[in-house]
Amino acid sequence: MMRPLNFALAGCGKIAPRHAMEIVKHGRLKAVCDIIPERADALAVSYQANPYYDLTRLLESEPELDLLVICTPNGLHASQAKAALEKGLHVLCEKPLCIESSEGLALIALAEQKQKKAFVVKSTRYNPILQALKKEISQNSWGKIYSFQLNCFWNRPSAYYAGTWRGTALDGGTLYTQFSHYIDALIWLLGDLAHCQGYRQNLAHKDSILSEDTGIAALEMENGVIGGLNWSVNSFQKNMEVSLTLLAEKGSIRIAGEYMDKIDYQLTDSEIRTDELQNAANDYGFYKGSMSNHDKVYENLVKALEDPHHPFTDAAEGLRTVEAIEMIYRSLPLKNSQHG
Repeated sequence: MMRPLNFALAGCGKIAPRHAMEIVKHGRLKAVCDIIPERADALAVSYQANPYYDLTRLLESEPELDLLVICTPNGLHASQAKAALEKGLHVLCEKPLCIESSEGLALIALAEQKQKKAFVVKSTRYNPILQALKKEISQNSWGKIYSFQLNCFWNRPSAYYAGTWRGTALDGGTLYTQFSHYIDALIWLLGDLAHCQGYRQNLAHKDSILSEDTGIAALEMENGVIGGLNWSVNSFQKNMEVSLTLLAEKGSIRIAGEYMDKIDYQLTDSEIRTDELQNAANDYGFYKGSMSNHDKVYENLVKALEDPHHPFTDAAEGLRTVEAIEMIYRSLPLKNSQHG
C-alpha cells in the first residue's frame, strides 16, 4: 500500500477548504499558498500547514512533496502545473485544465517527459445518474442516439465578479468557469465536438465581464449526433437549472435540477434507477456552484497513483473539454459587449 501522500495546495479561495478536507483523509497537507496572505495563513492554521505567498518559493522550500493541488484562477492553471511537474510533482488541477489547448498539449508532453501524473477535477462524472447513463450508452442499450439538448441557466450577479479575477482575462469565459463540468459530461457521454454555430452576447454584465453571459449553439458531435446548447448566468435571483435531454432509438430521458442531479423524465426499456444520495453543491455564500463530489475525486486520485490502469481524469481528458469550449468560442464571435 502506498505511503501517505504529502500535498501542497495553491489557491486558498472558496473551493480550497473542500480540497483540504479531503486531502487530510489520504495524506498530509504540508503547505498552502495564496497571494493574499490572510487566506494562506487561515488555511495553514486550520491544517497545521506551512503558509506561503509565492508558489515558486513553496516549490523550492518543500522537498518532500508528492503532489500539488491547484485551485487558483483559470488562467494560472497551466503555468503552475508546469512549475510543479518540472519540480517532479504530480498535479491535480481544478477545472479547467487550462484556457488554451496549446497549454494543455504542452502539459501532457511535460508530464510524460517527467514520468509524473497530471490530473484534472471532473467531479460531475461521479454523479450516479450520469454514471448509469454512461453505462447504458456504452452497452448500446438505447440504440442510436438521435439528438440532445443541454441547458445551463445559473445566476451570477455583478457582485460575484466585483474585485475578483472572474470575468477578466484570467477567467476565459462562462463556459470555462461556470459550465465546463457539463460540457465535459456531454463529451464523456457522446464523444468529441466536430462543428458548432450560433450566437453569444453580453447582455447584463457589460460593465462587469469581458466574456459572454449568454449563448446559444447548435452542435454536431464527431459521431453525427446533433443537439443544442443554451447557457446563461442571467437566471433571475438564483440558479435555475442544468438539464440534459437525450432522444434515442430506444429511449428518451431528461436529467435536470440545479446541478443535473435528478431525472425529470425517462421512457425506455432499461430504466435508470439510482437511490444513491447526491453530495451537496459547493456553497459560496450568496451563490452555489456545481455539485461537489470531491470525496470521490480524492478516493480515485489515490487509486490512480497506485494503479496506472485505474480510470481517472487525466490531462488528456481535461484537454478534450478545453478543445470543445475553444471551438465553441471560436465559432461564436462575441457580440453586443462594450469590451469586444
